Amino acid sequence: MINSFLLAFAMYSRIPVPRADWSKEKMKYVMCFFPLIGLVIGAGVLGFSWLCAFAGFPELFRAAGLLLIPVLVTGGIHMDGFLDTVDALSSHQTKERKLEILKDSHTGAFAIIFGGVYLTAMLGIWSGIPDESMGVMALSFVFSRGLSGLSAVTFRNARGNGTLADFSDGAEKRATRAVLVLYLLLSFGGMAALSPVKGGAAAGAGCLMFLYYRYKSYREFGGITGDLAGWFLELCELFMGLAVALSGALW
Repeated sequence: MINSFLLAFAMYSRIPVPRADWSKEKMKYVMCFFPLIGLVIGAGVLGFSWLCAFAGFPELFRAAGLLLIPVLVTGGIHMDGFLDTVDALSSHQTKERKLEILKDSHTGAFAIIFGGVYLTAMLGIWSGIPDESMGVMALSFVFSRGLSGLSAVTFRNARGNGTLADFSDGAEKRATRAVLVLYLLLSFGGMAALSPVKGGAAAGAGCLMFLYYRYKSYREFGGITGDLAGWFLELCELFMGLAVALSGALW
């Protein structure tokens, strides 16, 4: 169990942890700890938001810092998957060719363009979220990773190999699904308790993206991969944030 915890943080964050054993036998519960990285990001978001309010930092500085926290904590691993997937989807090639593009280490023009679009959109979203909504946003990082982890142990893998496949194939799936559902219920309950409207909007947006993720990945790639999981997580966080910002502005 401790080894799975260390593997989750070693793979999906840049938080220093002791060296872990990467054997398949020791990967059974990795996804059970994946949402805890979202908890760390959420704590960073709350802390930085409080610091900006206390120090009176400019709004743009606040929004830029909140944008960077998830990237710094994760080391950009999910953004890397987002960019690779955008390149593959923009190619309009066969499933086999798209999977090859996902593995290509080169960065295409569409990845650069949509990477800039994504970061600009997130900057705008963070600038439109008031301090009183930061609790909902903090828990959204747990919720999104609960959905992502659930997909890893539920959806079909497009390749049958790779890091995501290793974690999925080696997982104790029944127990992992139960734990991830518990994360989802607890994080949703927390968001709803803080703000029924904003919390409900955020969870609804996340669930809709989860369904879109399954549809798009199966249709375009025949299943999911680690890059597609990163693509989903980035989009999930974007639309959950957009839902919080819009629901706050409208109600």
